[in-house]
Amino acid sequence: VTENRSDLEDLHLYATPREQRFRRFASLEFEGQLYMTPYDFIQAVTSDEPKRKQEFYNTKAARENELNQILMETPPVWKGSSKLFRNLNEKGVISYTEYLFLLCILTKPHAGFRIAFNMFDTDGNEMVDKKEFLVLQEIFRKKNEKREKRGDEEKRAMLRLQLYGYHTSTNSVLKTEGEDLVSRSYWDTLRRSTSQALFSDLAERADDISSSLSDTTLLVHFFGKKGKAELNFEDFYRFMDNLQTEVLEIEFLSYSNGMNTISEEDFAHILLRYTNVENTSSYLENMRCSIPEEKGITFEEFRSFFQFLNNLEDFTIAMQMYNFASRSIGQDEFKRAVYVATGVKLSPHLVNTVFKIFDVDRDDQLSYKEFIGIMKDRLNRGFRGYKPIQRYTTFKSCVRKELYSR
Repeated sequence: VTENRSDLEDLHLYATPREQRFRRFASLEFEGQLYMTPYDFIQAVTSDEPKRKQEFYNTKAARENELNQILMETPPVWKGSSKLFRNLNEKGVISYTEYLFLLCILTKPHAGFRIAFNMFDTDGNEMVDKKEFLVLQEIFRKKNEKREKRGDEEKRAMLRLQLYGYHTSTNSVLKTEGEDLVSRSYWDTLRRSTSQALFSDLAERADDISSSLSDTTLLVHFFGKKGKAELNFEDFYRFMDNLQTEVLEIEFLSYSNGMNTISEEDFAHILLRYTNVENTSSYLENMRCSIPEEKGITFEEFRSFFQFLNNLEDFTIAMQMYNFASRSIGQDEFKRAVYVATGVKLSPHLVNTVFKIFDVDRDDQLSYKEFIGIMKDRLNRGFRGYKPIQRYTTFKSCVRKELYSR
């Protein structure tokens, strides 16, 4: 047993950061392949570590009848909601490829949802079937192989079996002449590196892929228990929007203590949580001095800001124009640039709070370096060094806690 545990722990050395995180949070195993439950996924994107200690050798091995019973709990896509993952809790299975897909959803603008749908819709009939959706398996798998760490091929093969459920060849599908996918994100691979011809080639293999894979919660949710249903854009959009909302609600509620708002300081904690900022205390102290009276951030304000962050690429262009003109940006210009670039309207109080957090030199102007660089780190949730930030207990936060406990 000790020897087997050692072998499985060694696999972590050959895993990429995303693979390592998936392995750390996954709590189910079926026929050698690891799966997350919906609860595991929520934990993986909102927490630093699993609430219960788990490694591969501590995962629960599921039998086929147990897996089928779990999938019976999956509602159809038209019954989806922003509480889907919380309602399913442990009654669901999510593969590694689907984990990568869901991560893409969390950090992409709503306008990108149509791009994603159209990429799956290989025959252009405005509907996506299960076979078309399974192309995702191959795209993300090959993208991962381009990025994977080199080393003991036997260990890599064991790791692929854990993550994908079948052995893969390092020189199989998804070849594009003269194109190196290493520097591209999974979203860029999906958006730019797949053509109609490529999808046609992969679609020919989808039946083989399907026969070697077990059904998952996502496949049953989208295509029904028999896999014969088709997915339209409205349902696809609603699922993606609901997932973004659900994760934001969970983060918001973890700080609100049952109240309708979170404090400006808690908002700062959430923003700085997954960044590479070394001295976070200076940002927090800067904000405390600048906003002595707490007004609070509502969920709608909170959600609108993260919708804006998912459009950061477009906003960056607007910010760069000010940068090229050697101009910093004030609050009015910031609000206007956000709306023009992303279509999102931020409240004056929210913009003022953002300025008080990131305006380190306190000139009421925001530079490219002061904001964009830090927020780009924030979008890499969970894959750069997460560091817990010390939370100072204020009088109002004590009152919140007391009210909630009653």
